[in-house]
Amino acid sequence: MRLQTKRSETGEVKKSASIEARLKDEARFFRNWLENPKVTGAVSPSGRFLARMMARYVDPSISGPIIELGPGTGPVTQALLAKGIAPERLILVEFDTKFCELLAKRFPRCRIVQGDAYDLAGTLAGVLDEPAAAVVSSLPLLNKPDAVRLGLLREAFQLMRPEGCFVQFTYGMVSPIPRRSKGRPNPFFIAEPSPAVLLNLPPARVWVYRPATSHVPVPKRRAGALMIKLRDNLRERRERVEMEIRLRTAKARRELELQSLRMRNEPALRPAFAFLRKIGEPKPPRS
Repeated sequence: MRLQTKRSETGEVKKSASIEARLKDEARFFRNWLENPKVTGAVSPSGRFLARMMARYVDPSISGPIIELGPGTGPVTQALLAKGIAPERLILVEFDTKFCELLAKRFPRCRIVQGDAYDLAGTLAGVLDEPAAAVVSSLPLLNKPDAVRLGLLREAFQLMRPEGCFVQFTYGMVSPIPRRSKGRPNPFFIAEPSPAVLLNLPPARVWVYRPATSHVPVPKRRAGALMIKLRDNLRERRERVEMEIRLRTAKARRELELQSLRMRNEPALRPAFAFLRKIGEPKPPRS
């Protein structure tokens, strides 16, 4: 009975410590989002269900390093390690200095690179000694123009093995990397969506991108004139819906940015922000 009681108490302590760590990560993320919403993108780190979904698409049997873009506080990093990927294979590219310091403490055997993920070749110059097996991204791609997103994917493909993949999550309804440019499909990649991660808050989806050269196209059957017209109509409707979603998302993002600026300048809320800043700071190491 004593052993059972002791185990139960130990389990409660571990659970309490885990909850406390998650709350601190939430505070750090929220603070960084308030300071620079365009860079941080999200108000909270990825949930464990979303992180597991992202890690699911990384094949450990493919040789080479695995590059993670925008790891933040490390939930996706942890999921990759739990999948059995050696920490020495992980290269974490993070822009924020404080997140880099936190990642170095949590994952001392991973390589931490502070730099701009949108200049991936420059940031990783002298770091990569062989082609990567995969690129796993938590970047807020929807904050960037289409050309920048497509450029990032092209650059990632150039650094990867042909059988590698680029993994990206999104809270949106459609692919965060545009699959069509000027009404035509982008021919250099294929995209595959995951099932919706409904247990994440907010619900999310993972998209996996691979070079088109690694895909064997399926022969298309000839369609009659009616089928072609129906297909074109559906395509036009989908593009209108995608455009409407983008406009609404941009409007909501602008409103959030304005609201965050007002909140930061509100005297009555300054103590609350000071509290968030305090609990989000990493504790000094014990002597």
